Amino acid sequence: MKSKIFSYITVFLSLALVTTSCVDNEDLTQLDPNNDSVDNFWKTDEDALQGVNAAYGSLLTDGTYMRSTPLLLDVKADDSRTNSPWGSMYNVGHFNSNVADPAIYGWAYETYYQGIYRANQVLTNVPGIEFEDKALKNRIIGQAYFLRGLFFFHAVNMFKNVPLPTELAVYYPQKTQDEGWAQVIADFKAAAELLPNSYVGISGLDAGQKGRATKGAALGYLGKAYLFTKDFTNAKTTFKQVIDLGVYSLVTNYRDNFTTANENNSESLFEVQFSRDAGGVDLGWGGAPASGWGKTSARAITYAPRAFGWTDVQPSWALFNEFHDEKTKTGELDPRLDATIFYNKPGGMQLYGKDFATFYASSPADLNDIFCRKYQNSDGQFADEYDWRSGINERLLRYADILLMYAECLNETGDTQGAYTYIQMVRNRVNLPDLATAKPGLSQTQMREQIGHERFLEFPLEGHRFDDIRRWGWLQDPAKLAWLKARDAEFNTYTAGREYFPIPQLEMDNNPGTIQNESY
Repeated sequence: MKSKIFSYITVFLSLALVTTSCVDNEDLTQLDPNNDSVDNFWKTDEDALQGVNAAYGSLLTDGTYMRSTPLLLDVKADDSRTNSPWGSMYNVGHFNSNVADPAIYGWAYETYYQGIYRANQVLTNVPGIEFEDKALKNRIIGQAYFLRGLFFFHAVNMFKNVPLPTELAVYYPQKTQDEGWAQVIADFKAAAELLPNSYVGISGLDAGQKGRATKGAALGYLGKAYLFTKDFTNAKTTFKQVIDLGVYSLVTNYRDNFTTANENNSESLFEVQFSRDAGGVDLGWGGAPASGWGKTSARAITYAPRAFGWTDVQPSWALFNEFHDEKTKTGELDPRLDATIFYNKPGGMQLYGKDFATFYASSPADLNDIFCRKYQNSDGQFADEYDWRSGINERLLRYADILLMYAECLNETGDTQGAYTYIQMVRNRVNLPDLATAKPGLSQTQMREQIGHERFLEFPLEGHRFDDIRRWGWLQDPAKLAWLKARDAEFNTYTAGREYFPIPQLEMDNNPGTIQNESY
C-alpha cells in the first residue's frame, strides 16, 4: 500500500486528521467537542502530528484538490474550455461567477479557511507541548506554516483582498492583497527554516513518510510568492536555493508526472496524496469527515473524455495547435501533446483500452474533437472514470516549474542569455532543438514571449496558465487581451476585475465591513 497521508479522526471543531497508515477502527474514533475529552488533546507529540495531519486533510476535499481548486485554476485559461451543463462550472470558465451562487468558488474559499484554522491550531498549541524529539516538533510546526502559507496563497491569489487569521479569534478583518502576499511570504520563510530536505533518513513519528512538506516545497512556493509580486531579485535567489539543494531532477518520461505509476518522484516538490486504497469508498464533499470517506479525486471524471466521464473540461484548440509549432530534433511532434490530449491521431491512439478512431467512429463531433489525457486513468487498467475514484496524486509544484521560473527571473533581472540554459533543461526532456541555436540573441521582451510559450506547453491543465496570464498583466494589455480572445472565445466575456473570484456572500454577511471585489 502506498505510504501516504490518509485515514481520519476528528478533534476540536470537526478537526479531520489524516495519517499515513491503513485505516483501523481506532483511527475512526471521533472526539465530541462538547465533552471533556477534547480538553485532553494537544498533550503529546502524537497529538501534534495528528493535528498537522488535519491541515493536510483540507487539501483532499471538494473545495480544494478533490475537484474545485483545479477547476478554478484551469478553466479561465486559454489552455482549456468548458461547456459544462452545470451553470456554476460553465460560469467559472466564462468569467461570470455569480455572487448569489457560491458553488465551486465558495466551497474553495471555505475550505482554504478551514485549512488555515487547522494550521493555526497547530501553531497555537504545539509550541507548548513537551517533545523528547525537538526535531520532530520543528518539523510539525514547519509543516503547519507551510500549509497555512499554501492556503493563504490560494486565497490571496484568487480572491485578492481577504482576511489573514494568524491566531484563533471570532472575527478577522479584510486585508489588502499586499498584506496578504506579505503573510504568504512570512509563512513560507518560517516553513523553510524548519523543514527537512526529505523525510528519508530521519527518526521520529514521521520518518520516511511521503507527501509531507519539505524545505524544497517551502522554498519553491516562497519563490512563487516573490515572483507573483514581481520581486524578481528575491525570487531568483530563492529558486536558486531550490536548485542548489541537489534534491530534484526531471523524470525521463513527462507523463509519469500525471499517473499513479511514478508518484512522489524526483521532479515533485509537493503533491496532494490520493489513493483508491485508503479509507472507504464514499466521496468527501466537505465539512466533518465520515468514517466511510475514501481519499480519492474527482478530477479524472470531471475532465474525462466523452463517454468515459463528464467532459466538463476539454483542452483548447489553441493548445493543440501550438504543440504543432515546433518539431523535435528527429522531426516528430512534441511528445507532451500525446501525454496531454486525446485526439484522432494518425496511426491510432488508445484510451481506456479502446482505439480513439474506432470508439468515436459513429460520432463525428467527438471523432474530430480533443479531450484531456493528463490526470486520466486511461492506460487500460480501468474501463472509465464513472466510479469517481481516481487515485492519481495532484502535482502542485514540479521541478520543471522551478527551472522555468528561475529562467524568467534571470531574464527579468538582465541575464537573458543565462535564461537559455534553464529553459533548455526542460526542452531537452522532450528532445526539442537547442533554443540558443534556433532562436539566438533574443531580447528581454522576446524572451518573455518565449517563456510564455514554453510554460504553455509544459504545464497545460495543471493550474498554472491563468496565474501566468494574470501576473503578466495580459488582461490589462489591449493587444494581449485581443490575442487571447482570438484563440479562446471565453475571453470575450471577460470584464475588468473578473480575473478574481467574488468574495462569497456568506463571508460578506459574517464579516462586517468586507468590501466586494471589483465588478461583482
